[in-house]
Amino acid sequence: MKSVVARSLYEYWTNLRGRRAAPERNEVDPAAIRGILGDTFILEALDRQTYSFRLAGTRICAAYGRELKGRNVLDFWSGKDRESIACLLAAVVEDGAAAVFGLSATNDRGQIMPVEVIFLPLRHQGANHTRILGCFAPMDQPYWLGLYPVVRQPLQSLRLIWPDEKPAFLLNSEKVDGTHGRAPVRHEPPSLSIDRSRPAAHTLPGRTFRHFRVIEGGRAD
Repeated sequence: MKSVVARSLYEYWTNLRGRRAAPERNEVDPAAIRGILGDTFILEALDRQTYSFRLAGTRICAAYGRELKGRNVLDFWSGKDRESIACLLAAVVEDGAAAVFGLSATNDRGQIMPVEVIFLPLRHQGANHTRILGCFAPMDQPYWLGLYPVVRQPLQSLRLIWPDEKPAFLLNSEKVDGTHGRAPVRHEPPSLSIDRSRPAAHTLPGRTFRHFRVIEGGRAD
């Protein structure tokens, strides 16, 4: 994860869940993430093709020039990109994976803004992962953001983080300080990480990412 917003939300979610695969929806406290609240959203998983915005931060709505509540997040893409995001969301809902991906958010003038997005599973009323906490984190703040709406956002990279692993930035923050006698951090198996620099197909059980190249191995189990 590259953006401060994405890292902050992931760390908050990780602390909430503890040793569980995912925290409960009612454990999420807006006051605890007030600094990034405008960049966050919550989705409701209705079926494999419908993930509706329950909540969307003010900065996200401003980026798209409209209120997003009630809209299906998959409608932001078409074709193979839509298929890939649907596969990603299925992994979040069904397997409890976290997901991070990169976009090239583009306005109708052709101006591009790189964005990092994360999906994090939440339990809701005892049901497994029917809510998804996420953020829309621009990597910079161009002058046109909020002035000229984003109209398309082709995918540039995808990554899945399984429930039993930690991303590198968290592992680095927990490295042993030899003078404090802490136990060494166990390095978990690498996540699935793919990018768009060379078209290819990659398959998870029951899921295929048709237009991305694999960068490093998937779950080792």
